[in-house]
Amino acid sequence: MNTILSTNKLCKTFSTGGLQQHVLKNLDMEIRQGDFTVIMGPSGAGKSTLLYALSGMDKPTMGAIHFSGKDISGYSNDKLAVFRRDNCGFVFQQTYLLDNMSILDNILACGLLVSKNRKDVVKRAKQILTRLNLDETIWRKFPSQVSGGEGQRAGIARALINNPKIVFADEPTGALNSANGKAVLDALTEVNRQGQSVVMVTHDVNSARRGNRILYIRDGVIFGECVLDVYKDDESERSIKLKDFLTEMGW
Repeated sequence: MNTILSTNKLCKTFSTGGLQQHVLKNLDMEIRQGDFTVIMGPSGAGKSTLLYALSGMDKPTMGAIHFSGKDISGYSNDKLAVFRRDNCGFVFQQTYLLDNMSILDNILACGLLVSKNRKDVVKRAKQILTRLNLDETIWRKFPSQVSGGEGQRAGIARALINNPKIVFADEPTGALNSANGKAVLDALTEVNRQGQSVVMVTHDVNSARRGNRILYIRDGVIFGECVLDVYKDDESERSIKLKDFLTEMGW
């Protein structure tokens, strides 16, 4: 598979109270096109910091980030905003849907930033919502009127509206019950099966099972990697291999 995203000696340092906190330390990694990559590790290991750097939401202190062969680490804030709009989709633990807009309008608002053809954007939004098992009864509701799982799937639809090359998810099931969490993971898995690259940060072992590549980060570096086959339901060997890997990592 082709490499879509890579880092070279990536460093991120924060200054707190006059002290330097080195969160990412000369980190090298690759994300391949079509992979479902999961990033795991203990609290404070640098998982979310890495995700934000990879996606252009934050700038590294040192090192390079290459996206489809282009070094984005030196981009200005304005150029990074355009990069994110054109190449990335984002799913967070909180949906950040606008309360005063319907589910459909939330998604259209993102789509119309890229395309001015409202008819085409509406058509695509409805197709994505239907694909994520959100029917027409949901489209006109406001975020406060839908369940957590429905809202999170709407967030995934918003992430997909501009046909991004890669979808970043930061603890997307962290605030959901098991049923709603499964619905969101099913949606991300389906997105990946259709060729979308997914990078997900999670603490949840059940969520991590969906990935075909698990990277374990500790103290700001990639400490280990577990490669799995493409996800299939009820695969006990997959769970055993992942749990053995996490035990080896000290999880």
